[in-house]
Amino acid sequence: MAVGKVTFTKAEREKLAQLLWLLNWISVLTGVILFSLGLFLRVEIQKRQEVMSDQEILYVPHMLITTGLVACCINFLGGKICYECTDTSKFLRWKLVLLPYIVCTFFFTFCVLVGALMCYSIRNQLEESLFLGLRNAMRYYKDTDTPGRCFLKRTVDLLQMQFQCCGNAGYRDWFHVQWISNRYLDMTSSDVRDRLRSNVEGKYLMDGVPFSCCSTLSPRPCIQQQVTNNSAHYNYRHQTEQLNLWRRGCRQALLDHYTSIMRSIGLIVLLIWLFELLVLTGVRYLQTAMENVLRLGNPDCESDGWILENSLAETARSNFNIIKNLGKCYQVDDDPNINVPTAGQQEVPSRPAQIPVAD
Repeated sequence: MAVGKVTFTKAEREKLAQLLWLLNWISVLTGVILFSLGLFLRVEIQKRQEVMSDQEILYVPHMLITTGLVACCINFLGGKICYECTDTSKFLRWKLVLLPYIVCTFFFTFCVLVGALMCYSIRNQLEESLFLGLRNAMRYYKDTDTPGRCFLKRTVDLLQMQFQCCGNAGYRDWFHVQWISNRYLDMTSSDVRDRLRSNVEGKYLMDGVPFSCCSTLSPRPCIQQQVTNNSAHYNYRHQTEQLNLWRRGCRQALLDHYTSIMRSIGLIVLLIWLFELLVLTGVRYLQTAMENVLRLGNPDCESDGWILENSLAETARSNFNIIKNLGKCYQVDDDPNINVPTAGQQEVPSRPAQIPVAD
């Protein structure tokens, strides 16, 4: 029994073909939207590439860009096919093309679904990339004279001011890295020399943060040096000073930013997938209905259309039997004709050898 069987009159087939022609052109626009979303996501990721450890997450925007381009081509062809399927004589040109077209469209629609799921599953990989990238950026923050790293100070400062964040996981991360260049340190000071000697790696560590960590909401001048020393400042308790420095880490801020973008894009791509699935179903109905018209030989009669010609169980069973019988052959021991003489074969009786008698 066919799955999703529907009977169409001639007028209904023509209306279905016209509707699918329109929907395919709308699908071309959805392909442009997919391409634009992928391009936008790529640009957003590359904006922060200095604070990301790798660019492997770019496979998501690349997937959307490729899918969008393929969608434009496939749906443009689908619109032309559906427009000519209103006429039975023109349908004969596309009869052999329709089934491969539907198969390709099915796999393309599956790729759209995969793209939507990728937008929701990339969070963990993005978090790890941000963690490692921010850690390296903070480590090289002081290297303003080193080629290839001189831009990191500006990048990190702009990032902390724009996203109102500080450090990787919090402002205390700056206590564990030397973020002041040695050329700004007074090496004649005993305090500086003692700090350098006290660290195994010879780093100048202190409980201070860059100016970009200062909160613009603070009612008092920002305290960025000796942050944990209450006695060094008037009427100051660093445990309760919530407005002095940005408390949120930049990793969490960027992760929230990209997660919001990914969820919005994922929702749009999921809606596009549902729309493409609707168009694919309609094209399948049109294909089977027009093929049945050709079998009946009367272009004005009613015809049946379906999604699958047989039920899911029958289709699965037939495919399983085909796979099971692949490579199957008779074994020698099971050959029913073995040891059976043919008509041309005759048994020759054996004679005893004659021994010559000497005279």
